[in-house]
Amino acid sequence: MPDGGQSNRDNRVNYQSRPPAGGDGEEEKSFQSPPGNQPIFNLPPILSWSVLMLLAIFAAYTFVLDDAGQLQLAIWLGFLPIRLMEPTVPGGLWPLIWTPFTHALLHGSWTHVIMNVAWLAIFGTPVAKRYGALKFLAVFFLGAAFGALAFTLLAWGDLAVLVGASGGIAGLTGVATRFIFQPVQVARHPETGEVRVLGRRLATLVEVFTNPRPRFFTLFWIGINLAIPVYELITGAEGMQIAWQAHIGGFAAGLLLAPLLETRPDYQTPGTQR
Repeated sequence: MPDGGQSNRDNRVNYQSRPPAGGDGEEEKSFQSPPGNQPIFNLPPILSWSVLMLLAIFAAYTFVLDDAGQLQLAIWLGFLPIRLMEPTVPGGLWPLIWTPFTHALLHGSWTHVIMNVAWLAIFGTPVAKRYGALKFLAVFFLGAAFGALAFTLLAWGDLAVLVGASGGIAGLTGVATRFIFQPVQVARHPETGEVRVLGRRLATLVEVFTNPRPRFFTLFWIGINLAIPVYELITGAEGMQIAWQAHIGGFAAGLLLAPLLETRPDYQTPGTQR
């Protein structure tokens, strides 16, 4: 909140709008990007390291391990819901402590990992810039865990091994959906007239489903994932190996967890609940 000890709730305007000119006829302020060359890729450091780590892990999985080593890695770090019904699986129930998280570090193919790191760069960047590295990682791994839970409930009895970062990235996508479609806000100090950029306010869940852009994106996200089992049912196709359950579980977790990440009142609208 600006200095001066007074509320700025009545001085808050959208970033797209220019603040009104002063009474002395001063020129209106506009908001422009600073001059100079802008980098093509401007990933936060935690994003760059995450992308490199996922690529390095899969490279080691592919080029260092033989078939037996790859199988052991999948058994001990991949998520196997069948452990809940078959205690004879190597390791028994103990790997269920860590595999809801570690399965997000493994991938099944180069296509799989490249698509995931591209998706991570797109939707992880706004979350990392807004909340920082630690909360970014917390959302990623909690999204992966909720994705594993959804996979267990919606694919009960499936013998498949769940691997891939998509559940965690879906969690980041759910968090980003709560603010990336909001207008950027600024506040004018009531005494000095100084304009300060506040950023994007976190939308409530009601706003997510009533405002056209976040509603369209959310319904599209849910719809395209639900279309996967429908397509398999209609066509009889098998082996798509897309864990749509984890996508939906991670995304729902991100939508619900987003308010817990907020620590800056400047991004809230007074009197609203999230």
